Amino acid sequence: MYAEKLKRKSVCRWIIEPFGAMRVPINVFADETLVKDMDEQVYRQAANVAALPGVVKASCAMPDAHWGYGFPIGGVAGFDPNEGGVISAGGVGFDIACGVRALTTGVSCDDIERCKESLASLLSKRIPAGVGSRGKLELSPSEMDDMLSGGAEWAVSRGYGSQADLARIEERGKMAGAEPRFVSEHAKQRQKDQVGTLGSGNHYLEVQRVSALYDEGIAKAFDLALNDIVVSIHCGSRGLGHQVATDFLPRMVKAARSEGIELPEKELACAPIRSDLGKRYYSAMNAGINCAVANRQVLTHLVRQVFADLLPKAELKVIYDVSHNTCKVEEHTVDGKAVKLYVHRKGATRAFGPGHPALPADLQKTGQPVLIGGTMGTASYILAGTEKGMDLSFGSCCHGAGRAMSRKQAAKRWHGNDIVRHLSQKGIVIKGTSLRGVAEEAPGAYKDVTVVVDATEKAGLARKVARLEPLICVKG
Repeated sequence: MYAEKLKRKSVCRWIIEPFGAMRVPINVFADETLVKDMDEQVYRQAANVAALPGVVKASCAMPDAHWGYGFPIGGVAGFDPNEGGVISAGGVGFDIACGVRALTTGVSCDDIERCKESLASLLSKRIPAGVGSRGKLELSPSEMDDMLSGGAEWAVSRGYGSQADLARIEERGKMAGAEPRFVSEHAKQRQKDQVGTLGSGNHYLEVQRVSALYDEGIAKAFDLALNDIVVSIHCGSRGLGHQVATDFLPRMVKAARSEGIELPEKELACAPIRSDLGKRYYSAMNAGINCAVANRQVLTHLVRQVFADLLPKAELKVIYDVSHNTCKVEEHTVDGKAVKLYVHRKGATRAFGPGHPALPADLQKTGQPVLIGGTMGTASYILAGTEKGMDLSFGSCCHGAGRAMSRKQAAKRWHGNDIVRHLSQKGIVIKGTSLRGVAEEAPGAYKDVTVVVDATEKAGLARKVARLEPLICVKG
């Protein structure tokens, strides 16, 4: 029904014009192969988003898009509060501000090879990972509120990193408008000892080698060179973010009904931005964003300690830290006018272009670093945002490879031991707390990340800067 309505606009951009209840078109960014393999449910969910009140310009699906909870994963949409726009917990997701942080290290491949097994073992020992993993920090109620208000800035004030780190984090590591009082006590209880933990699922910590450069000028600005060693951390807001979504979704279902908003599926639950519930969710979600960046800041500190013990000459500096499950107030051009929108990115990465005022001075010419996680057996990528992407997709692009099959399907098809053995033969050390978890995250369970990234670049959403290949992967 939806796929047959796709019209090609450029080599990697397709459009579905509004029909039925849709208020705006759907933009699909993908090559022919990705479009062919994309689940029909992605288009259906993107169409549902395009029918929500106050949506502007287009409902977007990134090259890694797949079926999600209400919104498609890889979905982007902007809502105008002046036009009755809504905010949706389903449009942000359960792992609020799940994202990636990448760090340069200043050490060589030879340095890593000489201590690869020891480094992998120590990282696995020092970095709490897995379902229900707990860290050494146990926050009191007042400390919890300080963390939810302060984000990475709070972590740095506690000695976990430096001010230099904050300059390379979205919003300088502290999301304004966070209100801990709107986060339930149950959510806070779940998080009290989870700051500084990876969690499970697709979260990971990787030691990677820069295997290719595509734009040497931007790579130099990002302090990247061929064969450099990079550490990437992928995780989010853990139990707290999940509970915030769990708390607000049923309330939003009721709110939508009372506002006369038709929900094709309840997971699309939303509330008017300017409603009391909408404001409360936005404030609680911002606290969730701060939780996630504080989490990655503490993990950065733990990684630095491991490197200091084994590779004393290492100096780990933040390239960037960017989230991919958020709703943020941003200024974008709509019908030739600058408008403040509530931009939802679910499984999509912010990718601001050169000259954007949100970027630090030393990144003004390059555009924002965009961190794209791949799989533990293939590669990840660092991209840079573009001006074209600002117009096409609200300054957004893909966030990873995108699943090609469910975790249940992957666990039936692969065995964790076999994957660990196979990747070891390729020189990749896997440290996982669960062999089933390793099987669920098998490289074959995902789309080809290179195809996804190439489509992203061809669509004009971001440009390729560097390819990173894994040497060590710590998973929950």
